[in-house]
Amino acid sequence: KNCNELLSRGKTHSGVYSIQRDTSHDMRVYCDMETDGGGWLVIQRRKDGSQDFFLNWDDYAAGFGHLNDEFWIGFSHLLVVRGNNFNRFTAPLEPTPNKINITFYSISNLRDLPFSIVCLRIVKFAILICLAWNSMTYHNVMKFSTRDSDNDAHSTGDCAKSCKGGWWYRKCHHSNLNGLYLQVNGTFKGYNGIHWGGMKSLSYSLEFSEMKMRPLV
Repeated sequence: KNCNELLSRGKTHSGVYSIQRDTSHDMRVYCDMETDGGGWLVIQRRKDGSQDFFLNWDDYAAGFGHLNDEFWIGFSHLLVVRGNNFNRFTAPLEPTPNKINITFYSISNLRDLPFSIVCLRIVKFAILICLAWNSMTYHNVMKFSTRDSDNDAHSTGDCAKSCKGGWWYRKCHHSNLNGLYLQVNGTFKGYNGIHWGGMKSLSYSLEFSEMKMRPLV
């Protein structure tokens, strides 16, 4: 089951739920039951800098953080919940008053691929409100890179190390939602911060982001 199924069964409050991982194990996830009809599985959240996202490959595979605060769900969990269905993916950035929702479909060809070649594959774009339509298309078909696993297309540099995060870097990014949290003590700028292209400037670091997914209906 998934967050969308829980919603159909009357679970209408956003929060932490248990969903079935396999026939004998459950996994704890955060479900957004309110945004755009609800039923979203939240796979990432940034809001206060309490969690380090400049981590290794194994961390991004297993997941880290706290579901009610900042976290990354982990590719191992995405492989379970995604199954064989396409998923709708959204990235709400910056809460009120300037909330922006970018929605696109089939975020990755995870299927049964080994973690070392997890790629981003964008099949279809459907923009709700978007100032920077190419912030993820620039990263299309790229492998995921982390601090200890350089899979970008940069011939001389290491994007994960220079951008301080794990992401589908190319040379290096138009978006970087797992970068450093820089909105602390009045610091708002930095190419290695939490970035979404076209919002204010390339060096502007966002205060908030969430990545979430649900089955297509």
